[in-house]
Amino acid sequence: MSESSGATRVAVCLALLASVALPLPAEGQYFGRNKVQYHQFDFQVLQTEHFDVHYYPREQAAAEAAGRMAERWYTRLSTVLRHELSGRQPLILYATATEFQQTNIVGAIGEGTGGVTEALRRRIVMPIGGTLGDLDHVLGHELVHAFQYDMTGSRGPNTYGALPGAAALPLWFIEGMAEYLSLGPAAPLTAMWMRGAMEDTLPSYSDLTDPRFFPYRYGQALLAYVGGVWGDEIMGDLLRAAGRSRNISLGIQAVLAMTPDALVAQWHAATYAAYRPLQGTTQPAESAGVRLIGLSGNELGGYNIAPSISPDGERLMFLSDRDLFSIDLFLADAATGDIQRRVTTTALDPHLQSLQFLQSAGSWRGDGKQFVFAGISRGEPLLQLYDVDQGRRAREIRFPGLGEILNPSWSPDGRQVAFSAVTGGLSDLYVYDLESDSLRRLTDDAFADLQPAWSPDGRSLAFATDRFGTDLAALRTAPYRVAVIDVGSGRVRPVRGFSGARHLNPQWGPDGRSLYFLSDPSGVTNVFRVPIPEGPITQVTDLFTGVSGITETSPALSVAQGSGRVVFSVFRTDGYEIYAIDAPQAIAGSPVRMSAPGRPGVLPPWDRSQSVLVRLLGDPVEGLPSAEEFARKDYDAGLSLTYIGQPSLLAGSNQFGTYIGGGASLYFTDMLGNRNLVTGLQVNGGFKDIYALVGYQNLERRFNWGITAQQVPYVVGAYAAGTAVVDGEPSFIEQQLLERQTNRIVQGVVAYPFSQVQRVEVAAGAGHISFDRELKTRGFSLATGRQVIDDTESLEAGESLVLGLGSAALVYDNSFFGATGPILGQRYRLEVSPTVGSLDYVGVLGDFRRYFMPARPFTFATRLLHFGRYGAGGEDPRLQPLFLGYSVRGYRYGSFQASECDPPASAPGSCPVFDQLLGSRVLVGNVELRFPLFGVLGIGSGYYGALPLDFTIFGDGGLAWASDIDPSFAGGDREPVFSAGAGFRFNLFGFAVAEVNLVHPFDRPGKNWVWELNLQPGF
Repeated sequence: MSESSGATRVAVCLALLASVALPLPAEGQYFGRNKVQYHQFDFQVLQTEHFDVHYYPREQAAAEAAGRMAERWYTRLSTVLRHELSGRQPLILYATATEFQQTNIVGAIGEGTGGVTEALRRRIVMPIGGTLGDLDHVLGHELVHAFQYDMTGSRGPNTYGALPGAAALPLWFIEGMAEYLSLGPAAPLTAMWMRGAMEDTLPSYSDLTDPRFFPYRYGQALLAYVGGVWGDEIMGDLLRAAGRSRNISLGIQAVLAMTPDALVAQWHAATYAAYRPLQGTTQPAESAGVRLIGLSGNELGGYNIAPSISPDGERLMFLSDRDLFSIDLFLADAATGDIQRRVTTTALDPHLQSLQFLQSAGSWRGDGKQFVFAGISRGEPLLQLYDVDQGRRAREIRFPGLGEILNPSWSPDGRQVAFSAVTGGLSDLYVYDLESDSLRRLTDDAFADLQPAWSPDGRSLAFATDRFGTDLAALRTAPYRVAVIDVGSGRVRPVRGFSGARHLNPQWGPDGRSLYFLSDPSGVTNVFRVPIPEGPITQVTDLFTGVSGITETSPALSVAQGSGRVVFSVFRTDGYEIYAIDAPQAIAGSPVRMSAPGRPGVLPPWDRSQSVLVRLLGDPVEGLPSAEEFARKDYDAGLSLTYIGQPSLLAGSNQFGTYIGGGASLYFTDMLGNRNLVTGLQVNGGFKDIYALVGYQNLERRFNWGITAQQVPYVVGAYAAGTAVVDGEPSFIEQQLLERQTNRIVQGVVAYPFSQVQRVEVAAGAGHISFDRELKTRGFSLATGRQVIDDTESLEAGESLVLGLGSAALVYDNSFFGATGPILGQRYRLEVSPTVGSLDYVGVLGDFRRYFMPARPFTFATRLLHFGRYGAGGEDPRLQPLFLGYSVRGYRYGSFQASECDPPASAPGSCPVFDQLLGSRVLVGNVELRFPLFGVLGIGSGYYGALPLDFTIFGDGGLAWASDIDPSFAGGDREPVFSAGAGFRFNLFGFAVAEVNLVHPFDRPGKNWVWELNLQPGF
């Protein structure tokens, strides 16, 4: 019988859960850092008219204030946006940023993130922040995002591909709107950024999506202009139009009847007109003092902040991202600005999680030999005493009873350290005695108490506070004032200042008779000096941009307690620089400028007499309920449907017959994200071809655990057709052979993180693998077309396998990723995975990787990998052999041709050049030099330059062997294979990493150079 035949493999295990699969570390995360639940939180729920406020008992007072603020914000935003939220609004509060970073609602949270509003269930998650002012602003900002999602999305659980339209809009619009509606046009920090941009140029419309232009500030400034010209209610119209089209450009044209470029041109003109008169009457940064730490065309760092000068004025500690990968503490010569050493390495150091760079600076001991700074380690705040001369840590003190520690200040006698600490979500002043190991609380109230500084006589502390003028009943916070507290008696008295202005960052003069501080009576933040107890206040600087840190309350000023030298950070177009003024110039000062041309701290246009937003922001009472109206209940950890995977339905036919199939996945979670359930079902014809998965995960405690059960069928088909005689009648015969392997697995997983970089994983389960072979034969008469045979026969398929599965792994990963792969740090995974039952063997894995950067930006990456199956069943023919070709470049499976085989006469069907890559045990080594090509060539800006592309030069080697094939290092015949080459690796818009390599495989005699294309990040 003549015949034609073919075969196909139908993979029915589809990627049902690509977006919502359970992230169980032991089975879904080979490497990666850990989110550690250092604390357990007993959440309760405060119910207001529109909100369910989730909090735990020690933050109850702040949570009640947040509930009242939330209702006030609801009144404001529903009025401006002309929209009522659908359903109740979840609000999840954490007392501190450290505890907020432990939430399971979203993934990794970077330092400096003030809050998150996720799109799936519109949950607002945020820390209280330490002050009522910060709480009010961040709450308003995040609630804007909730309105954005609700106004542009569906009213039920989200379906894959159907997220709210706001999720598709650029950050400058989404975040800029949130900043504008929560702050209004009176925004001194954003106005400072606009003045800084004028030193160079304001961004064009296309530039607004460039990472160089911070979307919060530039988006707020542009939308403040739109609100001022067209009215604040236009924000809702813009959002609806842009959300429908998922395109802000179309939204601008539809609502404002002008092109985006024309809008930005008008905004530019208004900004230059508003601030140029000020530029001519103030100083540029270069005239303010001696630049110690600056930005240049060769520097990548944009942040040089939190300066702290030694008592003798000769050395300077400051925080900077000058080494690109994290903000760290540096020591510099205060005369020349030369960097002497980097003190911390937070990107790679697993011990120190955070330096709290947004809100904290350090302090020198009186003799200049030690420096104290605050940090976070293992979820707890600490003070670290650093020996400056020895270049090492001298002492570390932990404070498990506190939430965060900010701005430590060393007493003149070196015995005590004062600091601001966050407890229950709010800040107070504390003093720690280094000799008696005792802690004393100086203040205990809802007012903000920040940035303490010891007086030279050691009897009092100057600090910044909002207690003078804040109305706690109406939740209206007053501008910060400088105050002095007597450490012995606790008596607080205000220091003279300016009406209506902010006063921050007090620093004593060396003689104790004056205080330096930051203030903005003219709308621009500068350094001022006030004599104690009386005398005229003088102005030390008069800048166009301003003296500032990253936020309005970031420390930016330091005075040498011996020499009187003053250092401060200044905002420039490209970042922050540190300047110094010698004592005589600082003491002399100049008369205070109480006003300036225009309104430097307000975003144009300045006429807001008809602004509904300004009216609402200025009224603390409208919409503000009493906390007595709120109901309280225990937290319900029940699961709710959060996400529906993309449903599918498929029908068709091929040589195997007709078929119909479909599938869907559902994702359930509790409100806190601690408990998650995922289900998936894919149907492809009959019951035997059903793919099903159910998984449950519990992340509530530090011990993370989960269980999964799944059925996965794999089908291989072969088809043949021809002619034959059936019952004496010539007929057309077709046969279909279906071979089915069905894997059924139940597995439990436990993971325990020792730290953010190290964990242990243990898994155990059972598996059942069944085999099925089915032959279908159909025949049709060639003469009449009549069906003459239709038969289905079950064939012998082999015995099922019953397996007991287990694994235990130790994982370490402190690596730092670039755009296409790790560029610093190290990773390793040590794993043992026994299998018992129908097959008995033990899998052993060792994977070690290191990443060095001998000279920035060149990374030298290395990997040593061994995996082997040991035991009687490790080489069972039913197991797929291990293959070297994916780890050793140049030997991929699909790249081989029959002409390369050259089999020996003794084994005519073999292919030695390919067979050398197969075994039950493999050993692989890789070395690679990777660097950002465009960054090195200076094409574009930033680390990667114009494109996130790495150039690579590499060498690979590997060896595969088995129990009966000894490797060469053990005296056997199996030799290693090697390759070398070069290539490019580039990031595809965050969706994947692609690499193109030109490889020379040294142990493929028939090949010289091979091109390879892969979709994978660097090892």
